[in-house]
Amino acid sequence: MTGRAALGFTAVLILLGAGWGLTMPLTKIAVSTGYQHFGLLFWQLVIGAVVMTVIAAMRRVHLPLGRPQIRVYVVIALIGSVLPNSASYQAAVHLPSGIMSILLSMIPIWAFPIALSLGLDRFEWRRFGGIFAGLTAVMLIVLPNASVAGGIPILWVFVGLISGLFYAFEGNYVARWGTAGLDAIQVLWGASIVGAIVALPLALFSGQWIALRLPLGAAEMALVLSATTHVLVYAGYVWLVGRAGPVFAVQVSFLVTLFGVFWAKLILSEDYAPTVWIALILMLLGMFLVQPRRSRVEDAGPLGDSVR
Repeated sequence: MTGRAALGFTAVLILLGAGWGLTMPLTKIAVSTGYQHFGLLFWQLVIGAVVMTVIAAMRRVHLPLGRPQIRVYVVIALIGSVLPNSASYQAAVHLPSGIMSILLSMIPIWAFPIALSLGLDRFEWRRFGGIFAGLTAVMLIVLPNASVAGGIPILWVFVGLISGLFYAFEGNYVARWGTAGLDAIQVLWGASIVGAIVALPLALFSGQWIALRLPLGAAEMALVLSATTHVLVYAGYVWLVGRAGPVFAVQVSFLVTLFGVFWAKLILSEDYAPTVWIALILMLLGMFLVQPRRSRVEDAGPLGDSVR
């Protein structure tokens, strides 16, 4: 990789981290008017499916519909969208956006013990130290003196952790059982369609249906922008993996956390106790320590990395 190419890839990496980090405060805005998780989830997946259809058409990619491929779409839709995003939307009502960004940093930390249980990785003390650092960061967030606007509700901290846990399961599922010959774009495309089909009756029968009407308000615009940004950034991430390699591209996870906190302060004027800043540092340290071996990152690919 030449110096000029490295500089260009680094700029793309920063742009991707900024885009992904922006989705968390946008989520906070989307839930600010009382919209509930199943309604938001449906429209997020529909918007994602539409954008992915456009991207697939531009790349002349088709969507295989064999039984193994449909199984992948269903599994990824459930553990990579419906379940984690439902938890994330609910937690976002009660937690500051920056705290949500820090909690999502637990994805690679959760992924390590799951990989051990599936026989996909081997125990390393360095990576165990990363788990300890991440859990310590969580404890600092839930301690009574780590207060934001009067206190952080501990129950919703654990609900916020659920989304990262499902994303960690998603990455290990892909690493263990593969994607039936599908590339990352096809998986995300098919999973978005299946997820929207699953979310539609959930939104209708739970009374959480959202009727989008023009002109869109702030919450609706935030939802549309968040869903579109996520899909475009993910497509950019897949492109970066192909050009610069997964070992380089996976570093975006650090930037997502940092930008998530930065955007929360800039857009939402969030403020945090000193212990929360210490938790952020510990979480970043934990993410660094649990980074998988180079060969595993290369085998897992963009979905296996579980970057959000």
